[in-house]
Amino acid sequence: MATIVDCPTCGAKVEWSEKNKFRPFCSERCKQIDLGAWAEEKYAIPAVNLPHDSEDDKPLQ
Repeated sequence: MATIVDCPTCGAKVEWSEKNKFRPFCSERCKQIDLGAWAEEKYAIPAVNLPHDSEDDKPLQ
């Protein structure tokens, strides 16, 4: 039985298999829309805030 996933762009049901060359997307169009969103920085990975008094911030002597 094939695994069915939702296309991340449009939500269409997509079969996750080698015969679908656009997986996890349903089409080249949805794949390009997602790539464009990354290029426009619409997606972001949150940064981890480090403590201010780390060893890297201290001046060298």
